Amino acid sequence: MIGELPAPKRAAAAWLVALGLWTLIAVSYALTLEMSAAGEGAAIPWGRALAWTLPSFYLWMALTPVIALLGRRTAGRGRLRFLAVHVPASVLLAALHTALFFVFFWWLMGPRGRFASFSDLVRLNAADEVHLGLLIYWTVLVVLRGIESRRRLEAERARAARMQAELAEARLQVLRTQLQPHFLFNTLNAISALALDDPHLARAMIARLGDFLRLTLAQSGSEELPLACELQGLECYLEIQRLRFQDRLAVHVDVAQEALAAVVPHLLLQPLVENALQHGLSPRTGAGNLTVSGRRQGAELLLAVEDDGVGLPAGEPREGFGLANTRDRLRARFGGAARLAVEARPGGGTRASLRLPYLDAPAPA
Repeated sequence: MIGELPAPKRAAAAWLVALGLWTLIAVSYALTLEMSAAGEGAAIPWGRALAWTLPSFYLWMALTPVIALLGRRTAGRGRLRFLAVHVPASVLLAALHTALFFVFFWWLMGPRGRFASFSDLVRLNAADEVHLGLLIYWTVLVVLRGIESRRRLEAERARAARMQAELAEARLQVLRTQLQPHFLFNTLNAISALALDDPHLARAMIARLGDFLRLTLAQSGSEELPLACELQGLECYLEIQRLRFQDRLAVHVDVAQEALAAVVPHLLLQPLVENALQHGLSPRTGAGNLTVSGRRQGAELLLAVEDDGVGLPAGEPREGFGLANTRDRLRARFGGAARLAVEARPGGGTRASLRLPYLDAPAPA
């Protein structure tokens, strides 16, 4: 497309398009003259018809930038200013075009038929040419203003879409950064609780926390990343939790190979896992199981975090920070195309299910 070309090539392509359009109009007008003259029994040679129309319309093509400039100068300046500029300008350009065209045509063709002299050419055709020139001026002006209005509308739409995307990205960034201190404070609280009772375990948790934070910082520039990378970060988090729960926690990760390349929001699964551990498995006295699963289903990616803990509280459960944040992030990124459902698991426990559009990771540059 012309709009995708570099500026010099775009300008040259625009002139070629304009040349083609004006040539088509000139040839069509010449054909009309031929048919009209033939109907009156006075055929005009095809070369003479083209000698009349091509210079005339090419000259209007050369004058088009002047009309465009005047149109831009009067855009949005009010109706009176518009008429005050374009009424005299249309008359002057139509007269100028007629004078230049007659001079060129006389130089090209000389005295022929009815045009025994230059004054005959002017006397017989000046009024018609000026009238045609006025029609062409106003037609070109309307077309140019329509093109300019459409270009401004498209630019405004693109600007609005860009601003909307930037706002959404900023909101996603805020929501994601809220997760990191939330998780950090929870983990530090767990470490502080172990610092006196089991210093060795506390030091091991601090080391794993350092690994998790290094990986999180390395991925902090990406709002989205492949599910395989998300699971890598989740594994660092689960290492901390394994140290905390010891033999009370068994983790199972069952993610289909085809789902690993799907793009997901950064730190999508970690708050769901944290919620399952804190509200499902922590209150449980015995050992518990945590399962993370994922698969592709057509154009969607299905993810789930399940636990066999104490289950949902009775009545209307109050949604905590992690789940609320995840819902907000999904809504900001996917609108209504993504869903998060938290429900009781058959046999006890809780299941958090995610359903979102399947997006392939971009190919490396």
